[in-house]
Amino acid sequence: MRLVSDPVFGEVDITASAEELAGLAYAVAEGEGFIGSVPAQGGDALAGIEARKTSGPGVRIELDASRRVLVISGDPGARAVLADNLKGIAGAEAGAHIHIDYFPEHPYLVEGSVPIVINSPHGAIPTR
Repeated sequence: MRLVSDPVFGEVDITASAEELAGLAYAVAEGEGFIGSVPAQGGDALAGIEARKTSGPGVRIELDASRRVLVISGDPGARAVLADNLKGIAGAEAGAHIHIDYFPEHPYLVEGSVPIVINSPHGAIPTR
């Protein structure tokens, strides 16, 4: 898994294999676990993603800057929706990506969450 925090747009770019995304989906659904990333050069690489249980409501995605870790926490129902999104991109048979970022009345994400982009294991969206 590769995690890069974009200082310009404030989002975290996640690139992973189908197995890594499935593992992340499981950790998010369970509300516990740590998925490490491949060490990368540059000051914008993150060490991993940590999943936590909270009473909610909703899911909060935040950056623990001191540990360079993306933290995903929330109530079980909201975490399940995010986990389903992760499973969907992990199982995509063609290139794709999804943006998960807060907007007013978002169905599961809470205000102040760090936006993320999750890339398909098969790369970018095909042009043909």
